[in-house]
Amino acid sequence: MLKTIKYEEIEKSWININYTFIDVRSPSEYKSETIPGAINIPIFNDEERSLIGTVYKQQSVEKAKKIGVDLVSKKLPTIYRKAVELNKKYDNLVFFCARGGMRSRALVSLFESIGINAFKLEGGYKFYRKYVYTHLPNLISNIQFIVLYGNTGTGKTHILQNLKRKGMDIVDLEGCANHRGSILGSVGLGQQNTQKMFESLLYQSLFNRKTNLVFVEGESRRIGKDIIPEYLFEAMNEGINIKIEANMNTRIANIIDSYVHDTDKELIESLDHLRKHLGDKNIDRYIELVKNHQYETVAEELMIKYYDPMYEHNNREYSKIFYNDDIENVTNHIIQWVNKLIDRKK
Repeated sequence: MLKTIKYEEIEKSWININYTFIDVRSPSEYKSETIPGAINIPIFNDEERSLIGTVYKQQSVEKAKKIGVDLVSKKLPTIYRKAVELNKKYDNLVFFCARGGMRSRALVSLFESIGINAFKLEGGYKFYRKYVYTHLPNLISNIQFIVLYGNTGTGKTHILQNLKRKGMDIVDLEGCANHRGSILGSVGLGQQNTQKMFESLLYQSLFNRKTNLVFVEGESRRIGKDIIPEYLFEAMNEGINIKIEANMNTRIANIIDSYVHDTDKELIESLDHLRKHLGDKNIDRYIELVKNHQYETVAEELMIKYYDPMYEHNNREYSKIFYNDDIENVTNHIIQWVNKLIDRKK
C-alpha cells in the first residue's frame, strides 16, 4: 500500500528522523517556489510538462498518460540512481508534486517496491502552501521582536548574521526575499524569491526558533517585489527598537563588501533607476566612476544624497543606540543589553 504522510505529521513527529523532501515537479516549478531544502528530481522538464498539459486539455487524458509514460521510461535509470544515492544519506524520502497526484505517486510506488523507504506528501505542494499560509500567523503571536534600525551601510545585516552565529534567534527578511529592499537591492543576488517562497522561508525561520525573542532588521513593508505579511509587520512595529550607528568609512566598507563583486553591469543598470531622484548629471558621473572602479566615492555620495535623507524622515524612538566600530564588540554588547532587559522583566 502506498505510504502517504501529511506535512503537519512530519513537522510534529519527525523532529529526530533523518528525511528529505524530493520535488518531482519541473525545473521551472521548483525554481519558482518549493519546500525549503527540497531536492529537485523532475519527472518532466518544462517543455515535456507543457506538451503533456496541452494534450491532456485538447486531446485526451489517455493520450497524455501514454506520452508521459514514454517520456518517463527513458529517464527511470537516472531517476533511480539519484534516489539510491539519496537513500544512502536519508532514512526517509518524501516525494511531492503539485497536488500529490500521478507524478509523485508513480515514483513512490516504484521505489517502495524495490525497498526504498519512500512516502508521498499528501496533497503535494498545494497542501503544504495552504498549511504555511494558515499557520504562519500563529507563529508570530508570542514573539518579542528586537528590531535593528540604522542608516544604509551601518552593518545591520552583518550584525544579524553574527547574532545567529552566537546562538540568538533571527529572521533574515532580506535573505528570505533574496533582495536588500532598495533600488540597488538585487545587485549580485540573482533572481528574487517569489512571494510564496518568501513566506515559506519566513515560516521555516520562525518555526525553527529556540525562543520567543527574535532579532530582525527593520524594513519597509515591501522588500523588492515581496511584501511582509501585515501581521508580521505589525508585530515588528510593536517590537523593541534599537539603532545601529557607524562612521562613514565603516559604512562605505560595508557597502563595497555587499555590492561590489564583479557586478559593474548590475550597478550601472540600477543607478539608471535613480535618475529621477538624483538627476542625469550625478548618475552619469557615478556610472563613469563605477567603470573606473572608484566605488567608494559612489557609495559615499549615494548615502549622503539619497539614502540618509530618506532615513531621516522617520521619527522612530529607540530603546538603545549601539555604535558599530567592530562587529564582534557590537554584537556582544547587544546580547548583553538584551539579557539585562530580559532579567529586569522577570
